[in-house]
Amino acid sequence: MSPIFNQLLIPYIIAMVLAMTMGGSGTAPAFSAAYGANVIRKSLIPGLFGIMVFLGAILAGKGTASTMGKGLLNPELMSFTLVSIILFSIAFSLVIANLAGIPQSTSQATVLAVTAPALYFNDLNTQKLFVEIIPTWFILPVASFFLSLFIGKYVYKPMRRRGLTMPRAQNENLKPVYNTILVLMSLYVAFAIGANNVANAAGPIAMMTANELGISADNSFILIMLLSTLIIAPSFGIGSSIFGHKIVKNTGKEIVLFGKFEAVIIAFISASLLLFASLTKGVPTSLVQLNVAAILGIGVAKLGTKNIFKRTQVKRFFTMWIIAPCISFGLCLLLTYLADRMGYL
Repeated sequence: MSPIFNQLLIPYIIAMVLAMTMGGSGTAPAFSAAYGANVIRKSLIPGLFGIMVFLGAILAGKGTASTMGKGLLNPELMSFTLVSIILFSIAFSLVIANLAGIPQSTSQATVLAVTAPALYFNDLNTQKLFVEIIPTWFILPVASFFLSLFIGKYVYKPMRRRGLTMPRAQNENLKPVYNTILVLMSLYVAFAIGANNVANAAGPIAMMTANELGISADNSFILIMLLSTLIIAPSFGIGSSIFGHKIVKNTGKEIVLFGKFEAVIIAFISASLLLFASLTKGVPTSLVQLNVAAILGIGVAKLGTKNIFKRTQVKRFFTMWIIAPCISFGLCLLLTYLADRMGYL
């Protein structure tokens, strides 16, 4: 077994473990709406999720993979040791969130993990981080909330009064149509996850592989990203089957009782905003937060602000969203410092 293969094997294994944890966390925004509306069996979710994540990564993941591989940190610093540290730090923080049953932003954990060595080596692309990425993290969830709130108040409620949002006795034949649309929206969300979140593992792995093989990043990055995605994306489906059910149950059943029409709104808004961020600027963005913001918007339209924001799950979500990225950053910074002092970087 060649020395290069031995060096690459460890970070690839860590990346696959990370992808499994991301698959567990990402299952919630993809299928919690459909599961909450009792449209899809939980046994079907991991397979469908894995397929659509793979397609999203292959067809629309170039921009975010480029951002994570060379947009924040000098790509020449992406050695197998540093990439292993980055991926391990992300995976550790996400495992904690998954064990708590809280869907976590893989993008925010990844960006902060990459930011840690960039700060340590004084090589952070501040323009990309502070002008493009961080503002997007604040703007898009707010947009998701208010779009859902607006549609909930001025589209959903009038349609509900007219009996158009739920199949009744006089239009029971529309039930398969509602079910089909909701499942398609869940698949659409999974595709958006593939376009955005697979890059969290594939981007650093691709850049590291290019460096270790001595290949120019400009000439080979897309090809190596594709090979990395072929390995990493299927791991999302495995993670979904391991971690996904508990997290789907938390978001799908315990925040607000979904109707099928509401679930379509949630899925369409959150996935569309994520794809917008992925395809326009290649910004790694939290689909989890877009999804929960859309859920809250619909919930406020139905039940009012006080009833929704007093719920325990909502408070736990906000707490974990702050803690997990901080763990990722702090752990990565510490390990980078130790590896540098020991001569591994």
